Amino acid sequence: MIGESEAISISELDSARFGINAARAHVSLENLPQILRECAEAKVDLLIARCLSSDLATAQEMDKQGFRLMDTLLYYAFNLDKRPIPVDTGAFPVRSLQPGDKDQVRAVAAAAFAGYMGHYHADPRLDRRKCDEAYVSWAERSCISGTAADEVLVAEHEGKVIGFATLRLNSPQEVEGLLYAVAPAFQGKGICRSFMIRSLQWSRSRGARRMIISTQLSNVSMQKVWCRVGFEPSHSYHTFHKWFR
Repeated sequence: MIGESEAISISELDSARFGINAARAHVSLENLPQILRECAEAKVDLLIARCLSSDLATAQEMDKQGFRLMDTLLYYAFNLDKRPIPVDTGAFPVRSLQPGDKDQVRAVAAAAFAGYMGHYHADPRLDRRKCDEAYVSWAERSCISGTAADEVLVAEHEGKVIGFATLRLNSPQEVEGLLYAVAPAFQGKGICRSFMIRSLQWSRSRGARRMIISTQLSNVSMQKVWCRVGFEPSHSYHTFHKWFR
């Protein structure tokens, strides 16, 4: 039964957003035949699939099977056991989400992620407007659902939210930075650095031993911020899309 499968999972959010039957999977050479079989059985329209970028054999086989490369996610990690957390010298205060912030967070996400070149926008078959909405919806769900994020931080200027960061406890030892955004008018002013430092402080307060975060390989400016704070490259994944119809 597909519902009991460990190879693919139906993505209800992507399916509802784009009006298709969408699924997700982590791929290796060993499970690729099972993934393709289950997609056929479940009548999947679009499979969003990731494989380790170091696994070239799997990536090449996926290419042969009609998968198309959409992005490469590079992960960075900060070892809280070995590195001190830098001092935040930012000019804008950062605090936890408060009731009433959701609409402002949504507005920041809409402005910051318009046309953002992730795997959604890289696929010409997906509606551009709905691709933008994927990130806006993610930010909004983080504010109202305990399943989307365990913590939301916001930056303020004159009482207005100008940026946000969402965090999730992957395990008692690891925190992941999920979604970060700064309003376009306030980008380049050190807010991302403040978010990273506050994220590390929150991670340590929860007893975590490391924090990870990822972005597209081409997003060099963000990676520079992370390196200056003390993060180091960890691992990376290719994201592929395969359309069955």
